[in-house]
Amino acid sequence: MTRSGLATAAYATSSSLAFGAHDPDSTPWQIGCFNRPWGKWSYDEALDEIQSAGFTTTGLVGRHQKEPEDLLSADASADYLDALRDRIAQRDLKPIIAWIYGPKAKEQKDAVSELKKLTDNAARLGLEFLLSGGPRRNETVDYYSSVISEVTAYAADKGVKIAMKPHGGDGAEILRCIELVNHPNFSIWYDAGNIVYYTGGNPVDELKGIAPHVTGFCAKDCAGKETPVMIQFGTGKANFAEVFQVLKNADFKGPVMIECTGEPESPQDATRMAVENRDFLKEVFSNLK
Repeated sequence: MTRSGLATAAYATSSSLAFGAHDPDSTPWQIGCFNRPWGKWSYDEALDEIQSAGFTTTGLVGRHQKEPEDLLSADASADYLDALRDRIAQRDLKPIIAWIYGPKAKEQKDAVSELKKLTDNAARLGLEFLLSGGPRRNETVDYYSSVISEVTAYAADKGVKIAMKPHGGDGAEILRCIELVNHPNFSIWYDAGNIVYYTGGNPVDELKGIAPHVTGFCAKDCAGKETPVMIQFGTGKANFAEVFQVLKNADFKGPVMIECTGEPESPQDATRMAVENRDFLKEVFSNLK
């Protein structure tokens, strides 16, 4: 797919366009952006650039090298969360999802308690989703699923949905988690780039058995197993056209959140790359059958 020339024109006009909103005339799904492309700089700089790119929805992931802060943690104070919510709102952005590291606790009862606190904090921020990476390398599918099972109903009462994205497992493992948790408030946010990174597998093949359970998409590309994911869309092995065709056929509703770009040299460079990746996605969407 041709990429040259797209970013410059889009970046020049992006400030007047609400690309975070669902625009049925241009794309079937809402496109938002995580703060990760601006990870070398402060979170406030990331917010400024996400706004300048014309996004209206955002997600929280990772820590920033400049002026680092946790963004969402179980022990975050109410004052910090309220101030964080206000900082995001001041840029006319709506946060809809946050990635969580953990839980850190090793015992199940403590892990459940930690996840409930994270759910409370997500609700205070006004998030729709709390995003987990699935079983960590030192956890079994059964243990992970049993912890999540104890949190899903609690989160539903708080108005927060629990989602999992691939972070080491293949489609069979993801489906097993869905079956074990067995709750309507638990779903999948697919990540084609992570499938390539962790398993070396084909994201299209791994998606087919779980597509009806996908309620969101973390957009990143990857050139091969355990190779960098901070690359521009269309330069790796994630076949976005085929992946989104499977999702469309499964009546996927979105949203789609840009998580990664190439390695930027400045905040403005990250913005340019994010705009380019957004246009790449829009072109993919426009060609779906």
